[in-house]
Amino acid sequence: MVFFESTVNDPYYNLALEEYFFEKMDRSESYFLLWQNDNTIVVGKYQNTAEEVNQQYVEEHGVKVARRLSGGGAVYHDMGNLNFTFITDKEEIDNFNFKKFVIPVINVLNSLGVKAEFTGRNDITIDGAKFSGNSQYMKKGRVMHHGCIMLSTDLSVVSKALQVREAKLESKAMKSVRSRVTTIDRHLKRDVSMDEFKELLKKEIFTDDDIRTAVLSDDDLREIEKLRDSKYATWDWNYGESPEYDMRKEKKYPGGLITVFMKAESSRIKEVKFYGDFFGNGEICELEESLRGAKLDESLLGVLEEIDISRYMNNISANELYDLLMH
Repeated sequence: MVFFESTVNDPYYNLALEEYFFEKMDRSESYFLLWQNDNTIVVGKYQNTAEEVNQQYVEEHGVKVARRLSGGGAVYHDMGNLNFTFITDKEEIDNFNFKKFVIPVINVLNSLGVKAEFTGRNDITIDGAKFSGNSQYMKKGRVMHHGCIMLSTDLSVVSKALQVREAKLESKAMKSVRSRVTTIDRHLKRDVSMDEFKELLKKEIFTDDDIRTAVLSDDDLREIEKLRDSKYATWDWNYGESPEYDMRKEKKYPGGLITVFMKAESSRIKEVKFYGDFFGNGEICELEESLRGAKLDESLLGVLEEIDISRYMNNISANELYDLLMH
């Protein structure tokens, strides 16, 4: 496995860096990346940014908003947060097998006297409170797993910068974001700096002292900057147009929160758009296009059953999607 640590704290650059390693670097190698973003909300690939972010707050406080390649929910990054990325061949890894990649983080905390657990779909928790969210992106036999580790994140910003969706609150019976998140430093018996934590994590992953480090050429750096400017720093990628709709429906399922915007005409779907914190490998626009023109009656279930829903929304069934669209 090859190591690389970004010295840049710009989220648009770091997300471009991730994609460049995933798409362009030597596929015969596996990679482990460390990176940090300053004062940023990162939304999941399928989320409607306008509904996830407190826009007034982020504008007033200079919080950047960026969208990643993978699904899942929105997270807040600051310099008290560490992001890590594994890029490797999928091989025998089950779709969205998060536990394999979070074990090093759990082991580091155990060595510091803190008991951490992998829980739910994609979280690492201490005493039931989340300090790390994780997500994955898969393509052509490769997997990119990334997660954030809140060592000393300012949690007061988290609750102000992110909108808390009613469906999530109802499903978890929680009153606020802050009530279900924590930071590692609150549970440590001694002070641990970010640099020390990075070193402990690296030693957990690389068993010898001879760590191979990736070296980026001038051409690599130019391509990463180009990807940053043309994709990750653009309004179209991070926000996009809000859809026109006649109906808006939302429900939390075990596979994630799904919000659907739909226009109907003569009891048929004219336009449909899905948002949420679910995970998926397929392009969601393919699912949306396949439902265009479908009747909004009992026959819709048959249409959905002909589609591999799990490709677009992992752990979401045809029956669940039918229930959301019809009721």
